[in-house]
Amino acid sequence: MSDIIKIDKAYTEWISDVSKRFCQCQVKAAMKVNEEMLRFFWALGKDMEEKKEAYAWGSKFYSRVSKDLMEALPKVKSFSPRNLQYMNQFFRLFPNASDAKQAVSQLEVSEITHQFGAQIEEAEITPQVDAQIGEGIVFCIPWGHIKVILDKCKYDRNKALFYVKKTLDNFWSRAVLLNYIVTDLYERQGKAVSNFALTLPEAQSDLAQAITRDPYNFDFLTIREKYDEKELKDALMDNIGKFLLELGNGFAFVGREVRLQIGETEEFVDMLFYNIRNTLTR
Repeated sequence: MSDIIKIDKAYTEWISDVSKRFCQCQVKAAMKVNEEMLRFFWALGKDMEEKKEAYAWGSKFYSRVSKDLMEALPKVKSFSPRNLQYMNQFFRLFPNASDAKQAVSQLEVSEITHQFGAQIEEAEITPQVDAQIGEGIVFCIPWGHIKVILDKCKYDRNKALFYVKKTLDNFWSRAVLLNYIVTDLYERQGKAVSNFALTLPEAQSDLAQAITRDPYNFDFLTIREKYDEKELKDALMDNIGKFLLELGNGFAFVGREVRLQIGETEEFVDMLFYNIRNTLTR
């Protein structure tokens, strides 16, 4: 009996270890996709900065580029005029980002050295940010986080990098990031950012969940609409009834990742519901 217990315990621990490694690989793969997408957005922003000088279309520049790109790439939804403006602003705020080392490669090196108990090499980032290292970290967070930073930090590069670094340090969700920006954490904690080392987000963290489920990543891979369609449908059918009942009476499910234009900001609602109770009783 004791041998069976030992085998069962060892087997359980092995299954747990495999699960953890699988989740870590998922996060690592999602971060690589995210980095490639952000590097593409950055490069497109740079291209547009140059093209704006050559083509004097004024305020219609982004609309024209958006129309032409969506005709050339009809399955990609990321080329709205506002998102193109974000890409251009992304380049202008971090003009030296592409000169930095591959950010995900740095993450992998840090993870390996951490696992073997070695000292993780740290990079000093001062108010005069080192362009070769500091700006490269912007490719490690989701595009939704980047847009929040672009909206709130405008063209203050050091402030923007401060919040990128804090997001990676603490694995913040977009909502938490926005809260700390609104409450002026940068001004309260001081402007210096130092002793920074890239680490892979924990699989269960808000940041890891944001990266692995980012609709922009699916759009970049052109699998937004078809991604795990059957699995998604089955999961919704299994859980939507129970979830709606928990919300209360009269709620109807409208859709997932519903795009909303709020002033100059483009946002995606994870799940949108509509209360039809009053409508039906009129």
